[in-house]
Parts: sequence; C-alpha cells; structure tokens
Amino acid sequence: MTNYATTALVLPKIHVHSGKVAWRSPSNLALVKYWGKYGRQLPKNPSISFTLNNAFTETSVEYTPNLSGKKGINLEFYFEEKQNEAFRLKQVKFLESIQDIFPFLSQLNFTIRSHNSFPHSAGIASSASSMSALALCLCSIEKKLFGTLQNEAEFLKKASFVSRLGSGSACRSMYPVMAVWGEGIEGSSNLYAVPHAAQTHEVFHTFHDDILIISKSEKSVSSRAGHALMEGNAYADIRYAQAHARLHMLIHALREGDLKTFGEITENEALTLHALMMTSEPSYLLMEANSLAAINKVRDFRAETNVPLYFSLDAGPNLHLLYPDAHKIDVQNFIENELKPLCEDGKYIPDMVGQGAELMING
Repeated sequence: MTNYATTALVLPKIHVHSGKVAWRSPSNLALVKYWGKYGRQLPKNPSISFTLNNAFTETSVEYTPNLSGKKGINLEFYFEEKQNEAFRLKQVKFLESIQDIFPFLSQLNFTIRSHNSFPHSAGIASSASSMSALALCLCSIEKKLFGTLQNEAEFLKKASFVSRLGSGSACRSMYPVMAVWGEGIEGSSNLYAVPHAAQTHEVFHTFHDDILIISKSEKSVSSRAGHALMEGNAYADIRYAQAHARLHMLIHALREGDLKTFGEITENEALTLHALMMTSEPSYLLMEANSLAAINKVRDFRAETNVPLYFSLDAGPNLHLLYPDAHKIDVQNFIENELKPLCEDGKYIPDMVGQGAELMING
C-alpha cells in the first residue's frame, strides 16, 4: 500500500528558502462516474475520465521562510485576483491534513493565487482542476527543496495521491487524454489515478467536449454532500456493481474505437448519476429545464443526421457534448443554431481532450 507519510521532509533551519511555482491543471469529465466514497477519499467504484484542455485552473504558490515562529499553516489566498477567506480556510484545512506528507508546510509562509477559465461550483469539476493544480505545486516545491521526485511517473503518482485527498476526481486531472481511478482493471488503484491513453483508440485522442453553460450559478448541493447521501441510498450497492460492469464495457469500446457503445454507456452514466441524486434522501435535482431541452435536441440531431454526437453531465446542469473531430463543423453549427439559445447568456466552452497538466513557473 502506498504511504507518503514521512518525517524526512523537514528544512534545516540554517537555510533560507523562497521561490514560486505555478501549474495549469485541467478539469476532467468522468465517463463512468465516481459517486460514493469511504475512508479518506477512497472511491466506492472505479471511474474513467477524459482530460479536458480549455477548462482549467492556474494556481501559483509563492513561499518564503516562516521566521516568526508562528505554528500552523501561514497562508494568504487569492481567487480571481481577490482575497477569498472562505477558500483560504478550505485550503488551510487541506494543508493541515497533509502535513504528515509534507512536514515542511509549517516552516514556510504561502501566498496562493488561483483562477479558473470557467465558472466554479457549477458542475464542471472545478475542485478537480484546482486541487490537482495545488498538489502539483506542492510536489514541485518538494522536488525543488529536497531533490526528490526526479522521476516524472513517480512525481505524477504522488501528485495524484495528494490531490485525491482534497478532491477525489482531482487525481485524474494531470494525465493526458484519459485516466482511470479505482480498483477495477489491472494496474489501477483506489489511492491514485493511472494514465489510460496508451490503451485508447486514436479517434478518442482528438475528441471534442464542448460544454454548454446552462447555468453559471453555484449548485444547490455540493458534490461532497452528494457523495455523503449515497450512504443511505437504496440503490447504492446495485450502482457500484453497475459501475464496475460498465467500466469494462467502456474500456473495450475505447480500445476498439466503438463510438456507438461509447456513447450509449456515457449517456447512461450521466443519467444514472442524476437518478442517484433524485433517489437520495433527501432527494434533489441539479438538472434544469434547459438541460433536458438540450438533451432532447442532441438526441433528435443524432437520429436525423447519424452524427455520433453524445452528451454527458457532471454533478450540475451543464451539458458536455462529446463527438469526434471529423464532425466538428456539423456539430458546432448545430450548437450555434440550436443549443446556444439554451445557455445562460449564450455561453458555452468549446473544449476537447487535452494533454494534462502543465508546469508554468518553476522559480
């Protein structure tokens, strides 16, 4: 079992350390959904996701030596260029929880600045991109200060492990094209995600994922609360078995380039996720009227044109439109003419499968 707890990563007091690192990390879209957890952010079922490209978080971490003698985590936090106390407290709590992994955290003062390319808390996995970006920054600081994590695979594995502790889905964000998290296939783990691009047909390497912003509003029930409600859901055990079965079918379709099976499973997984919300106690709805209208238009368009356009949803109202690059012009004309009016302020994010996280500053 991987265990990154250590007493070794402590800075000698005679050295003064300061610097700045920054990472851009994308959001990801789970195709087989992770919904339900146990222990310390461990999944009740495996999941597989597309790594996105244009929906991302950029996070910078500036650090200086803590010479004040003040114990604990010393942190200033800025979101979208403004100090955000609520986010700061969440980050402090997270950093306190991983001091067994990074004992040097209390020896430094931190200034974290973060911004998204998309609306946060609207169901586009902003916690995945933000927590993965932060975990990557922390691993870069460790690498710089202690000379560890020189191997890229080991670096990403630890970053995936650490990001999982902040947001489960974050562990999948740093890898190119696709990643699997959760025990279910050979080599996968509940503790961190593993890359899956090499086992995926080339048609999916240039897949599009255009995100219809049906609503920019913060969702009424957080993903954290939604996961907790799975504890009392009468369909939970059936769901976990279903996710395992669908994962194996989807992996086969991804390997073979089987678009029809890919689409059927992906759409059913999205609807299953929202059905689980509706059958929780208390039940709740995150889809909106325009979410359903867009779904019906996508199905009609596919039936009329035979274009392999499919939809997915995360834990929110915003629709992800998935299709091969060969159909880009037809689908984007359809979005402009039929779907854009269903979006808040006509907003949508043209996106596609991406190449994972990117180091921006290493100073």
